[in-house]
Amino acid sequence: MLLPRPTLLHKRLIGQNVGFMASKHSLFTRLPPPPSRASVHLLHTYRPVSSAVKRPISESTSPVAQKTSGFSSFSHPCIPRPVHLENPKEAMKQRLVDMGIRSHSWEPGQYDHLLCPMGFADVKSSYKRMNQITQAKPQRIITEQELGLQPLCNEVLAYFAERMISGETLRRNAVMQRTYGDQIVIAFPYRRNGGLVSCKYRDINKKFWQENDTEKIFYGLDDIEGASDIIIVEGEIDKLSMEEAGFRNCVSIPDGAPPSVSTKDLPSEIEDKKYRYLWNCKAYLEKASRIILATDGDPPGQALAEELARRLGRERCWRVRWPEKGETGRFKDANEVLMYLGPRELRQVVENAELYPIQGLFNFSDYSSEIDGYYYQTLGYELGVSTGWKNLDEFYN
Repeated sequence: MLLPRPTLLHKRLIGQNVGFMASKHSLFTRLPPPPSRASVHLLHTYRPVSSAVKRPISESTSPVAQKTSGFSSFSHPCIPRPVHLENPKEAMKQRLVDMGIRSHSWEPGQYDHLLCPMGFADVKSSYKRMNQITQAKPQRIITEQELGLQPLCNEVLAYFAERMISGETLRRNAVMQRTYGDQIVIAFPYRRNGGLVSCKYRDINKKFWQENDTEKIFYGLDDIEGASDIIIVEGEIDKLSMEEAGFRNCVSIPDGAPPSVSTKDLPSEIEDKKYRYLWNCKAYLEKASRIILATDGDPPGQALAEELARRLGRERCWRVRWPEKGETGRFKDANEVLMYLGPRELRQVVENAELYPIQGLFNFSDYSSEIDGYYYQTLGYELGVSTGWKNLDEFYN
């Protein structure tokens, strides 16, 4: 049997009779390699890595090496009889458990695919650092009664009416209010399977905050269960605006947009804290064949669209291009289009969503100015090389 070449981390841990191989997202545990001649006396028995060998290699009474499944064992009259110090299998198991690695099976020759407790397997990581893994905080269980949520008053209903959000849409999405000191704030309950998971608030000054120690998920998550087409927007009011245009298969992110696109490689699931809601809602997103990114039209909104596309897969992402707003640029988001152009125009904008740009793939529209320039002979080289007959050059060159 061919064994893989030992890695740097493997070499550093071999003295502990522990060896493992790891990648960014998974950890493969296996038993340590066979001991060398100098260390064979430390173990009473040894089970090789090969799953075909189910019994220990017997001790040889002859100085001649005996081969068993490709491995050799040696004995010599000068070497004292092995002394059993500890059960190697249990010792290895305990060391792995101490490092946060727990397997369903500890039998020799078995592979187990586990999440690396470090997120990324760094060959320079030390045993001490691996014992310092931060445990996730337990999630709070909250209720409407505990939070003091109340039905919307007339003033809040009037505020939403100005933004073209109807009372029916507010009731279906269970939008409520809460009193903080001497002010009333809007409450957007985040639910999954009908149960309250978290709650986000907005005051009159457009300041947002959320309940602490609650799970991060999409707003409107239940509306995309089993959906093949999903729309992702940047705010709760934009999600309500999409419903006014006839789209219920829409969710909003719980946090704000980043200032710019990260230049670093994509982090692992454990380290991707900013976009934790994507991982928490992975089961809902995996079923979607088309994801329409309708984030804000400003630079942070475009950066958010790129970060989402990097994680969701550009090949199944589409993007919305907000319509122009006179000479002042374009509309910013779904609610602005709803307020100024109406639900029919907002629906048309979503239906005209474009494929998300993929590096190396282009549309003819990307070259429209060059095509026009060639047709109208404004580039300077459209006539090509003369054939030598002036009368023919008008038709062919």
